[in-house]
Amino acid sequence: MFDVMKVASVSSFLVAWCAPALVFAQSYGQPGSSPQPYGQTAPAQPYGQNTQTPSNLQSGGLAPPDSTGSDPFATSTPPTSTEQELQRADREDAGRGLEFVWLNAEVGGMHLGLQTFKANDLVDADAVGTTQTGPLFGAGLGVRLVFVTLGARFRLASFADWQLWTLNGELGLRIPLGAIEPYFTLGGGYASIGSFDSDNVGGDLNDAGVDITGFNVRGGFGLDFYLSDLFSIGANFTGEVLALTRPGVDPSRLNASGSSAEASAEVYAADGSSVGLGATLTAVAGLHF
Repeated sequence: MFDVMKVASVSSFLVAWCAPALVFAQSYGQPGSSPQPYGQTAPAQPYGQNTQTPSNLQSGGLAPPDSTGSDPFATSTPPTSTEQELQRADREDAGRGLEFVWLNAEVGGMHLGLQTFKANDLVDADAVGTTQTGPLFGAGLGVRLVFVTLGARFRLASFADWQLWTLNGELGLRIPLGAIEPYFTLGGGYASIGSFDSDNVGGDLNDAGVDITGFNVRGGFGLDFYLSDLFSIGANFTGEVLALTRPGVDPSRLNASGSSAEASAEVYAADGSSVGLGATLTAVAGLHF
């Protein structure tokens, strides 16, 4: 009897001391678990509920990504007004599409001084006006590579005593701003003066073969307004320098009679040259493909 009571006492003692250890062993190593105070057991969780809690582990200031699936590098900073304006201009420009070929026609006026920088008897200044203003007509054709244009341009200007025509190669730089497009041009090429007016100068200069030729260099800027993808209207201003020469002709071919005519014949018998300056303002209508 004594032995049975002794064994029962020892068994109760072992159960009392081992129960907390078993509880600790079951909860050890599980996320969100912590040892319970001696003699207490963890409250039972409702069936089906997760007993884990979010981890707060950090290392060196770094934390694991949020489990919600959001991008930690994503930003929600709204675009600035400048960015919005650039995006709008890009949409408008892209909406017009790419342009590969262009052609245009122009009409306006030109003011020209034949001997602005150099005067060496290019014409008889006593009989022919060397500085005049008159109407001008022109046309151009070329290709476009994004912002750059390449082409050729012909212009004809009519003055009181003579005509000037030019045929130039032309390089352009365009700045697309939606429907409005400013541009700059640089050109140069062949220039010729002829068709002297018979009423003012006399037909003898044309019959005698007075030939005035040379070259010009031109620079300018303009503005086009696109009414559609294919059609535009605008304005253009250019300034140019002309270097012209004239070979002498046989005075007898001028049929000079009278002192003034003989003096003019002596002028054209010798070679002449000049360097002049001109300015042109035109309205332009263009097609774009």
